[in-house]
Amino acid sequence: MRAWVIEQVSKIEETPAPLKMVDRPVPRTEEDQILIEVETCGVCHTEIDEIEGRAAPPELPMTPGHQVVGKVVERGSEAKRFQVGDRVGVAWIYQACGSCPFCLRGQENLCPQFKATGRDAHGGYAEYMAVKESFAYAIPPQLDALRAAPLLCAGAIGYRSLRLTQLQNGMRLGLSGFGASAHLVLLMAKALYPQSEIYVFSRSEGEREFAKQLGAVWAGAIEERTPQPLDAIIDTTPVWKPIVEALRNLSPAGRLVINAIRKEDSDRHLLAEVDYPSQLWLEKEIKSVANVTRKDVEDCLQLVAREDIRPEVQVYPFEAANQALLDLRNRKIKGAKVLQIARNMQRIA
Repeated sequence: MRAWVIEQVSKIEETPAPLKMVDRPVPRTEEDQILIEVETCGVCHTEIDEIEGRAAPPELPMTPGHQVVGKVVERGSEAKRFQVGDRVGVAWIYQACGSCPFCLRGQENLCPQFKATGRDAHGGYAEYMAVKESFAYAIPPQLDALRAAPLLCAGAIGYRSLRLTQLQNGMRLGLSGFGASAHLVLLMAKALYPQSEIYVFSRSEGEREFAKQLGAVWAGAIEERTPQPLDAIIDTTPVWKPIVEALRNLSPAGRLVINAIRKEDSDRHLLAEVDYPSQLWLEKEIKSVANVTRKDVEDCLQLVAREDIRPEVQVYPFEAANQALLDLRNRKIKGAKVLQIARNMQRIA
């Protein structure tokens, strides 16, 4: 089978082709695993973090990709949950122990033995992948493979971030950065909290206009102040400046939720400029998001299917994975980027 791999840590702007196409054997399924013929795989900024070493795989070469949709083509002897031909998804959570205190209280995202798809195990930038059936998800029939792919990370982590804001209907929500995850958060928030106003911060005029088209009441640059203080802000950017600026827009007791696996170092010095009285005092909170649980993924898929939420996707052929990553790095973003790996695939209008 064909598969893309990360062979070495490198700066993506200095390496126009950071992924290498290789020919590898189709994975063998273990007793509790299913083999998936991959149809689509979402492209995530985490792949850039892996390539550049901020979230590097423990072993190289590694096949990235953790927003995987495909069809079951083989089952291990103990895998009974899915039938051959079923469409399933695989998310960032590839495995957790199931027995530690975190797992037992529903926080498997914090499991010390957490393994990530495409980082600790080969992911979906390939024609086939294997996964434990208990870490695969039935794709609702209302969703085609292209629309479903970004829900498995951008959507699910966005859903978790939205839940962690503790937002209530009518409260004001801010979104800092407006890529794949934030555009899905906006759509989900409008469905869950119809009376809440949504404000968007982005350095891109195109992203700000896109946010308004999707229902944001206001969209401005990262440094701008909103007309009203915000009850919660979700940051989805890879840098520190939006964190510093977001704190200025939070209301007393407001919560800033940081949805990023890593932050780049280029502007870390800005943290030293945070002014405690104006930016952190009055019980403002900062909370990070770590990974996702299986329930986050399942709930996100069901919400999107039930509310007929339609992710905006930009489709790239499998062979153009490097171009998709370069476009993501260069902020050529409108919605979510998805690799189409299967050549013949039914789409739902």
